Amino acid sequence: MRVTELLTKDTIAMDLTATDKNGVIDELVNQLDKAGKLNDVAQFKSAIHNRESQSTTGIGEGIAIPHAKVAAVTTPAIAFGKSKAGVDYQSLDMQPAHLFFMIAAPEGGAQTHLDALAKLSGILMDEDVRASLLHANSPEEILQIIDKADDEATEEEVAEAKVNEVSASTTSTTDNDESYILAVTACPTGIAHTYMARDALKKQASKMNVKMKVETNGSGGIKNHLTDEDIRRATGIIVAADVHVETDRFDGKNVVEVPVADGIKRPEELIHLAQDTSRKPFVASSGNKGRTSAESNEKQGVGKTIYKHLMNGVSNMLPLVIAGGILMAIAFLFGANSFDPKSSEYNAFAEQIWNIGKNSAFMFIIPILAGYIARSIADKPGFAAGLVGGLLASNGDSGFIGGILAGFLAGYLTLGIKKLTNGMPQSLEGLKPTLIFPVLSVSITGLLMIYVINPPASWLNNTLLNGLQSLSGTNIMLLGLVVGAMMAIDMGGPFNKAAYVFSVAALTEGNAAPITAAMIGGMVPPIAIATAMLIFRKKFTKEQKGSIVPNYVMGASFITEGAIPFAAADPLRVIPSMMVGSGVAGAIALGLGSAIQAPHGGIIVIFGTDFSHVLQSLLAIVIGSIVSAIIYGVLKPKLTQDEIATSEAMNE
Repeated sequence: MRVTELLTKDTIAMDLTATDKNGVIDELVNQLDKAGKLNDVAQFKSAIHNRESQSTTGIGEGIAIPHAKVAAVTTPAIAFGKSKAGVDYQSLDMQPAHLFFMIAAPEGGAQTHLDALAKLSGILMDEDVRASLLHANSPEEILQIIDKADDEATEEEVAEAKVNEVSASTTSTTDNDESYILAVTACPTGIAHTYMARDALKKQASKMNVKMKVETNGSGGIKNHLTDEDIRRATGIIVAADVHVETDRFDGKNVVEVPVADGIKRPEELIHLAQDTSRKPFVASSGNKGRTSAESNEKQGVGKTIYKHLMNGVSNMLPLVIAGGILMAIAFLFGANSFDPKSSEYNAFAEQIWNIGKNSAFMFIIPILAGYIARSIADKPGFAAGLVGGLLASNGDSGFIGGILAGFLAGYLTLGIKKLTNGMPQSLEGLKPTLIFPVLSVSITGLLMIYVINPPASWLNNTLLNGLQSLSGTNIMLLGLVVGAMMAIDMGGPFNKAAYVFSVAALTEGNAAPITAAMIGGMVPPIAIATAMLIFRKKFTKEQKGSIVPNYVMGASFITEGAIPFAAADPLRVIPSMMVGSGVAGAIALGLGSAIQAPHGGIIVIFGTDFSHVLQSLLAIVIGSIVSAIIYGVLKPKLTQDEIATSEAMNE
């Protein structure tokens, strides 16, 4: 399928009037809706914003590719718009975006559609194509440029396939000392970043005269699969991925593991690392060669490895936390006890919403957490044991502590079982994943959880909760100060996630204090940044001030990551300023008795949980944001003449 079968005249908006990120999204979504490509505008727009909250789709080089794969899409399509002045899209290179392609993919989209979307990502890596699109004056000209680039891309794919075929046939039986780099790219949706990283790496490799083959793990499955012969010949392997990819096959090789965005931003550095044969070889996590996954990553110590596995569980748990929490908040809108049949406020619909959120979504949180920790350690064979272990932790009153222990227990136990069964006859190999691994890992994990893990973990969990319940006065404000400040240290990093997981754990046991401090503290940084730009207008460029409204929206939505571009550009001033304000906000909220009963949703759940606490929560956010804004504004130096001149030139 050609790109122009998805990008058509009726999905081209040409010159956008929007001056900020949200405005761009609104215009492109409206263009798709007018073209009849959507059946639920609100759902599709929500999916676009959810994708942006994970990481920006402004991939640099003046390009942004917002995208979503959701049932709200009737017909797969691409919307296009451009802005010669540029829009602050929080892009990876911190530069304005000029070209916008919004990808709308239906759930279970046909492979031909996915191939066309992948091709578009590659086309946009061509500087001449980008320049032509920016100066095009009509939809017809846009389509002509894309069609021409599509033809050239198709010819390159055919030529590359022939080269790979010849290369495989001529080198399969001989060693080759020439540098040969492999790469694997993958992103959560498998639509845009997967292929942008592929093309950035290939383009840079071509400049460096380095032979490279890239495997993509996209929505359409694995393409350009790396063969055993490829891996044997490779000098090094780059894994640029935000989701799990099979890496055991790279055992003993020089492996560079990075987020997919790094494949786009710093391909030259990654290729140099992949060529560095002095680096410590990668060790597979499946137990072969007698080593465990804790030793498998040359760049990560034990602490970082544990954190990686824990975050894999947390990231898969969060959708349940967010969905369940917001449903609980909606139930509260009908009354504080509307879900209780014995209450005078009882509402049957509120009860059903509450049951879906609290008694269904929340019920799976700990099992999913444990299951995906185990899967991160031992791949698919560890998942079942982790899931069962997490359920036993939940039922055994050991809570999140037991669930985390269950995940690591199941994962490393499964690795041990893999190792012990390595010597089994080849005829029994097929029984391992379907019978031997699940039966042994589930039964042993279950027994150890019941008799060994749950008793002390339950005691520790209850001791911690009782300690939280007893906090009052100065102590409760200190808790708010610490949790609130942790949310602003790295804005989505290890400290932020640690505070959030602790807070959700407390909430599931009925203590709302930590999540109150976490949510209010996490809302402060984007709001504070926007407020600082209003108070100290002369200290910020026009492009930066264009993000005032988006930052207020993200802050109100509890998306702390909205402040990351400013923190990355000026960490020594931004981070301490935000920590002070977030800590103050958390302390004030708990000191005034604020109690948010849902784990996500920002301003929505503040109004939805208990109206008696709304004023305290809002007051804490306002005071914390003003404190951070003033500190940051005072610390920030005035714009230099060069910065002013650059800003003016970009807006001419």
